[in-house]
Amino acid sequence: MSDKSHRLYVKGKHISYQRGKRNTNPGTSLLKLEGVDDTAAAQFYAGKRVAYVYRAQRAIQGSKIRVIWGKVTRPHGNSGVVRAKFRNNLPPKSFGASVRVMLYPSSI
Repeated sequence: MSDKSHRLYVKGKHISYQRGKRNTNPGTSLLKLEGVDDTAAAQFYAGKRVAYVYRAQRAIQGSKIRVIWGKVTRPHGNSGVVRAKFRNNLPPKSFGASVRVMLYPSSI
């Protein structure tokens, strides 16, 4: 990050639901985070809050921007992917979309 960067979250991508060969489990989403490439680095994000921010057609209280909140639960595999659970399951439309991983609550 540069000196002028004031971003309080880490960017990530929603890559899939947790799944087996044939069955998907939409209750758990898989996220790939920027700059996280191993399990040890992914472990830092366990318990952190995640926001999926999107635009909708209809305004509610004057805003067309909506958020689905979730939480990183644990690493997934060895390549820095993490599992997350959201209050409402993320829609399949969000595959490949950006999510924001907040740097709170802090465990250090």
